[in-house]
Amino acid sequence: MDPRQEHRLDLTRRRFFRAGAAGLGGVALSTLLGGARPLTALAGGGDSSSDGERGATGVHHTPRARRVIYMHMEGAPSQIDLFDYKPGLRARFNEDLPDSIRQGQRLTGMTSEQERFPVAPSIFRFSRYPNNQDGAWISELMPHTARLSRDLCIVRSMHTEAINHEPAITFFQTGSQQPGRASFGSWMSYGLGSSNDNLPAFVVLISQGLGNMQALSSRFWGSGFLPGEHQGARLRSSGDPVLYLDDPPGVSRADRRRMLDLVGELNEAEMARSLDPSIRARVAQAEMAYRMQMSVPDLVDFSDESAATLAMYGDDVHTPGSFAANCLLARRLAERGVRFIQLYMRGWDAHNNLPKEIRDQCNAVDQPQAALVADLKRRGLLDDTLVIWGGEFGRTVYSQGTLTQENYGRDHHPRCFSLWLAGGGVQPGIVFGETDDYSYNITRDPVDVHDLHATLLHLLGIDHQRLTFRHEGRDHRLTDVFGNVRRELIV
Repeated sequence: MDPRQEHRLDLTRRRFFRAGAAGLGGVALSTLLGGARPLTALAGGGDSSSDGERGATGVHHTPRARRVIYMHMEGAPSQIDLFDYKPGLRARFNEDLPDSIRQGQRLTGMTSEQERFPVAPSIFRFSRYPNNQDGAWISELMPHTARLSRDLCIVRSMHTEAINHEPAITFFQTGSQQPGRASFGSWMSYGLGSSNDNLPAFVVLISQGLGNMQALSSRFWGSGFLPGEHQGARLRSSGDPVLYLDDPPGVSRADRRRMLDLVGELNEAEMARSLDPSIRARVAQAEMAYRMQMSVPDLVDFSDESAATLAMYGDDVHTPGSFAANCLLARRLAERGVRFIQLYMRGWDAHNNLPKEIRDQCNAVDQPQAALVADLKRRGLLDDTLVIWGGEFGRTVYSQGTLTQENYGRDHHPRCFSLWLAGGGVQPGIVFGETDDYSYNITRDPVDVHDLHATLLHLLGIDHQRLTFRHEGRDHRLTDVFGNVRRELIV
């Protein structure tokens, strides 16, 4: 469309909305204060039909999943030491990686100047699960997770375009390597709305990890160009989970309610005057904070959990901010209807001393992540909860720096890596995709990030091509102009 014509149409719309500002502004404000109305159909991205469930939830077809728990291992776990078993490499220790395998592919600046690319076989044992006759090969580092192999869909053929952490994480979270796009959780909040008026639709939990830390930017859970109320709400690991939830000294809850009502009236008047969409976000956030004063303390209080449940997650469950505590918190959020729960576990960036670092990291995550899946399953929540586990890319088969029989490091490797899924309509007990003998290139069934996003949205009842938001003259979506639903991963 001609930008001048679009501008004239926009002015016409502005005159229309200004003429009816008082009525429409009141309706919009009351919708926000009600909390649970989805925005998909209103924004042109959803099904506006009135046939019951579809119209009520903004979905395009019957969903298999209603919520997501996404465990992102920031720094990129080594697929070759965890899920992509390559026993033949033991005979190739310290050999140069063949040029026929590397194929002149892009390297990071950390290893591009190496004279050699010595093959570093994993030193860890692998076994087949659920038994030694068939099933998935999984490393000894993940025994608890391995015992749940019948529930897991392990994808060994993931690949990405990004080779450095910041753009790679941005790509996984937003569908673009460039900052400024809306995150996956924000798209879910925008598309499906909230199913709990007292908690945000999108919650973020961070664990510090034990290895080399990469920067963790709040834009990874930002709403980008979507309205601000859809950004992720981070719960803090120490002190108050959310700042400023308590009423100031001398201010009662009734006083706070009256203050918010007055501010809401002023914001409503300003919204009618300026049509500034950020005002809606401020109103929604203030109301959510008021409701969270009651809901959050109950959420983070584990005293109602049985001793057996706490033991499932391991001793670290008693340490706020630990991965174990955040996994249990994720289950409690899922029970309360939170749509998207994002867990970040930092410290997986093992450029040297990988054997020690990966042991420590796996020791911290293996039991609690397995407990989370098992806990969801026994409570009947796994069937409609999508659980995702993975990093932003993989690690190289060759060693970065010094290589010995017991020690090696691995550089970034976007060409192939592994992740796993569970629940929410995902095909259980399968291994999808194959890589070559060096875990360097994909040989069968490649899956890119856009395919993953399209598939996950499909399981949530959303057509990834129809969930859109108009920004800067064009319709944007999580999958941009790419992505195919991988039906091989779906029951």
